[in-house]
Amino acid sequence: MLDGKAEPRRAVAAVAPAPAFLDVENSANGRRWVARPADPRQAAALAQAWDLPELLGRVLAARGVTLDQAGDFLNPTLRALLPDPCHLKDMNRAAERVAQAICTGEPTAVFGDYDVDGATSSALLTRFFRAVGGTLITYIPDRVAEGYGPNLPALLGLRERGIGLVVTVDCGTTAHLPLAGAATAGLDVVVIDHHAAESALPLAVAVVNPNRIDEESPHRTLAAVGVTFLLVIAVNRILRDRGWYRERPQPDLMRWLDLVALGTVCDVVPLVGLNRALVTQGLKVLRQRRNPGLAALADVAGVAEPPDSGHLGFIFGPRVNAGGRVGGADLGARLLSTDDAAEAQSLARQLDGYNVDRKAIEAAVLEQAIAQVPADGGTDPLLFVAGEGWHPGVVGIVAARLKERFSRPACVIALEAGIGKASGRSVRGVDLGAAVIAARQAGLLIAGGGHQMAAGFTVALACLDPLRTFLSTWLKEHSDERAFNPVLELDGALALSGATTDLVAMVERLAPYGSGNPEPRFAISDVRIARADVVGANHVRCFLTGLQGGRLKAIAFRAVDTELGQVLLNSQGRPLHIAGILRPDRWNGAVGVQFQIEDAFLLWDARKTA
Repeated sequence: MLDGKAEPRRAVAAVAPAPAFLDVENSANGRRWVARPADPRQAAALAQAWDLPELLGRVLAARGVTLDQAGDFLNPTLRALLPDPCHLKDMNRAAERVAQAICTGEPTAVFGDYDVDGATSSALLTRFFRAVGGTLITYIPDRVAEGYGPNLPALLGLRERGIGLVVTVDCGTTAHLPLAGAATAGLDVVVIDHHAAESALPLAVAVVNPNRIDEESPHRTLAAVGVTFLLVIAVNRILRDRGWYRERPQPDLMRWLDLVALGTVCDVVPLVGLNRALVTQGLKVLRQRRNPGLAALADVAGVAEPPDSGHLGFIFGPRVNAGGRVGGADLGARLLSTDDAAEAQSLARQLDGYNVDRKAIEAAVLEQAIAQVPADGGTDPLLFVAGEGWHPGVVGIVAARLKERFSRPACVIALEAGIGKASGRSVRGVDLGAAVIAARQAGLLIAGGGHQMAAGFTVALACLDPLRTFLSTWLKEHSDERAFNPVLELDGALALSGATTDLVAMVERLAPYGSGNPEPRFAISDVRIARADVVGANHVRCFLTGLQGGRLKAIAFRAVDTELGQVLLNSQGRPLHIAGILRPDRWNGAVGVQFQIEDAFLLWDARKTA
């Protein structure tokens, strides 16, 4: 669909819904529990071949892992999974142009997005240029003043400073007018991106994007930092072939995989295949604390244990993002690029402070946004909220919070002077990025783009209502209606006695977790809460007991003011089914098990009323 008109909805064969898992039709969080689909024969074969409990064989099968893929999944290596970068269209052209700039000393700029993917991509290119003797400056646009992606005034300003080549990272694919203006001014541009593309590409020396319409690469889920890493490999190979390293050391590209891992996790791309290998190896590098900025960030955030993908997504990422959201847009890229430990500590403290500010701003906007949504979420397939004075730097986070709360796509729009700047987040099976591109092609947006799970756009106030109608209609016509029903997918059920440290250790073999490889979620059936109390700001801590004895520590984060929290605090000895995630509980050198509760279902205790 290129004309903005909705295509006829494809007929979807009627499929009877799967039975509710443990007969839970309506949980404390208002969800229907379902078993994550998995082929039982495939699950049994995986368990037997890899000497795993049947439960973990089912987890692998539910993630689409086949017998042939299991080795790379359980032990992902770049040796096995890294492709030749030049299989991507325009990569040869891009690498040649960048190598030329390095060899001739041509002043070059990297123009990056202000999010984590953009910051890590910019820092990766900065570190590479520094290592090989190139000349590079970094330009990160201001979110409020300039908005997303290349803009012509900024590009012309770089040209006036003597820049001959600009490499855009995590942006540029839809920047037709700015890049045409740059070409007219004699400025070469190489686009390194991963966002959804249209049939027409912008005027540039090269557009490297695995999501180009004419691209045949199997690596369409790479984050921009992954594509940037492939560019660095390709440029490094050209420099080596030209003898560039006869009189200077060749850089170790693998030492920068910590940046690749951070950007990949934080951009919420599927952690399968190549992405899984990049993150796995990148976490090993991160634990060596070789990047002063990341080491300082860990210290400021109080990360004492070896970091995993959860730390990247929930501790490192929000702080790197905080500069672009409510502080200086370039702070994240500067932190990740610096080799000065003192500067790194100063920048990390600044970003940590901005992250505190961001949380306060986010909480205020979220409260106002929730007030615009019916208590049950309503019947519209899209949550669409807008407010005057909302900070545009937090609309993406608020959209994510709404999506999590109501289990449907959400767009949050910050209005100022008749213009709305928006961010959206989607649920699996609903392509929000395609809907936004269709709206832009229909003339409803000033600018907009994205990918399946996230999108952003700029809209005139007068177009808000038509846009809401267009997006809702488009999503209805291009999505399976079951994608909008709130469900909780579970990988299996455990007895409380089965929640052992041995099982936790085996589950950890399936990490890193993220989009495309969610952390395994289990139900523990027919348990009682021996004790529940409130800890921290609003977390509920519990101690679970089973009919056959045993005791398990559990916690529900940010749950006090939710229905889940009230069920846990007031179960009064009645049995429950509990759903959540098994985690290691490390304390004073000992390792135990803790269950992170995500949902619950209160059973009626017939024995007490008999």
